[in-house]
Amino acid sequence: MAQIRPFSGIRYSKKIGDLSNLIAPPYDVLNDAQKAALIAKHPNNIVSVDLPFLPPKSVGPDEVYLGANNTLQAWLKAGVLEKDRRPALYPYAQTFQWGTRSFHRRGFYALVRLSPFGQGDVVPHEKTYPGAIEDRLKLMRYTSMQLSPVFGLFSDPRGEVNALLYKNALKPEQAGTLDGIQHDLWSVIDAEIETQVIDLMKKRPVYIADGHHRYTTALQYQKETAEANGGKLPPAHPANFCMFVLVPLQDDGLQILPTHRLIGNLSNFEMTIFIHAVQEFFDVTESNLKPEDFESAATANHTFGLYDGATKKLWLLKLKNDEVLKELEPGQSDSWRRLDVAILQRYLLDVVIQPEFAQGEVTKGYTASAGDIAPHVDGKKYQIAIMLKPTPLHALEDLARHNEVMPQKSTFFYPKLATGMVMHALK
Repeated sequence: MAQIRPFSGIRYSKKIGDLSNLIAPPYDVLNDAQKAALIAKHPNNIVSVDLPFLPPKSVGPDEVYLGANNTLQAWLKAGVLEKDRRPALYPYAQTFQWGTRSFHRRGFYALVRLSPFGQGDVVPHEKTYPGAIEDRLKLMRYTSMQLSPVFGLFSDPRGEVNALLYKNALKPEQAGTLDGIQHDLWSVIDAEIETQVIDLMKKRPVYIADGHHRYTTALQYQKETAEANGGKLPPAHPANFCMFVLVPLQDDGLQILPTHRLIGNLSNFEMTIFIHAVQEFFDVTESNLKPEDFESAATANHTFGLYDGATKKLWLLKLKNDEVLKELEPGQSDSWRRLDVAILQRYLLDVVIQPEFAQGEVTKGYTASAGDIAPHVDGKKYQIAIMLKPTPLHALEDLARHNEVMPQKSTFFYPKLATGMVMHALK
């Protein structure tokens, strides 16, 4: 099972106090304007280092990654960033509003020993693609740093791990607010507590919630570092580990949102043709609802929404035959074939919408907010949207038992982790 360990984190100096102007969202959700706004808040905002080239996930020239490292080293020299003297586990809590409710999500920073997907204790749930890691890999090579954590989940029905880590947590050592979300951080250097947490975590696998490409980047960096050191690294070498924030699957603040699909590059989409095409597997009914009403209306399992930008109408699609993917994906488990995101991708998109209505390849956008759908699906860039319910948490464990992964964009864990709370030096 998962091997974790404490580490000497690199953090913004405690003399700075409030971190609100220094932390940032994950790099891959930012654009030029958002990056500029973060730097305008403070020139030492972590985004200056973590996102040296735009757009996100695209690969820049070597100079931008060299510049990121120069900035990082200047901050370390000036005392803006400091490395903790003693290894620690770092409890990390987020407080946020969703709808009318307030949530409090608790986890902790730790290092997790790297293991290839399918061969160890770290379990993916989505596919990764080689091109998406090259930017992160170049940044890691130049900075020798893991700047942002992977978001990991583990099962802890009795709440034993957080009970240990938070039992003495009073006022946070560091805190900041970002986009209305409160981020609080502590450190635990009690050897007895560390030992107990490490022992408890040995019994449980870690499921990646967010950060599959960051984890893949760490694997590639480990491989390159080993090759540069004669083919093998000492067991305790920092490159054998990846920085995670670990949250119990049972935490009340663990929110999964749906990822609705915005579909474009369609010609002459006709709802009557669509209904005829899917009638073997779906009952389709017209509604007077707005996209924002979909969640409350979709009470039955396997209910989708289709918003037609031309008519501005929302249609409800209720699956009547859950064997829809049996012939299309005979090699997958029943658990996989009954995922809403799999049915959406492999049947609604691949079998119906792409061949019936697309001009070339369909274009896809994604949003977790139903309120974004009507403004964006206006017949120009996007002609329709397909809405779906959130993927249930138990699906991560179900698929792990079959060594399967979901289609891309299957889950949206809210809120995202902040970048800049803690960093991990690889040398």
